[in-house]
Amino acid sequence: VASATAAAYDVANSCRFNDGDSASMTKTLGTPTSTKIGTFSCWVKLGNITTEQTMLGAYADSSNRHHLEFQDDHNIEFFGKAGGSTNMDLRPNAYYRDPSAFYNVVVAWDTSQGTDSNRVKLYINGTQVTSWSSETYPAQDTVLQFNTDGSTIAVGRNQGGNYADGYMAEVCFIDGTQYAASDFGEFDSDSPTIWKPKDPSGLTFGTNGFYLDFEASDNLGNDANGGTDLTEA
Repeated sequence: VASATAAAYDVANSCRFNDGDSASMTKTLGTPTSTKIGTFSCWVKLGNITTEQTMLGAYADSSNRHHLEFQDDHNIEFFGKAGGSTNMDLRPNAYYRDPSAFYNVVVAWDTSQGTDSNRVKLYINGTQVTSWSSETYPAQDTVLQFNTDGSTIAVGRNQGGNYADGYMAEVCFIDGTQYAASDFGEFDSDSPTIWKPKDPSGLTFGTNGFYLDFEASDNLGNDANGGTDLTEA
């Protein structure tokens, strides 16, 4: 990640996920700050680009689940089901297949919004996605599994596997605030096409939120925001 951070805030650590090891980090959610609002941000460098790979999943079972993942066709998907029926399916027209680069992926949701496109916003390297190959937003006031008491939340897998393969850094899960990409990164003033990280430690993470900075090699699931650590698997 150091190559992507050229200014005052340097990211010293990342975590290597190997899909062959079925590696992931999980915890059970408690009563959320909000049942409708949240944000997820991470920096990802892909390893195996031929498989579906989950950045963030949340699930009760196969019929009630949501995930953010890279698809095996190099697209990104933010997808969910409730009661066995699809209630969200968002995929950009763009493709992301560069294994040498870190991508900053931010998804921010507020399902209380009256305008459907404001209910979920996806940003890649600081730019909001506006062109979609699939554009099904959740209905107003939908409760996603990310905001559900008792759901399992997972970094690096979904309910069926689809394990991440590559590096992840600066993993932030926010409960209760719909942040923008500019809260997690900024364009370099000298090289304005370069998107670089900002220190997220001052953000409001909420009851179920967490911040994985991967600084403790003996406890990679440590929540640097001070909440309950994630369990490594």
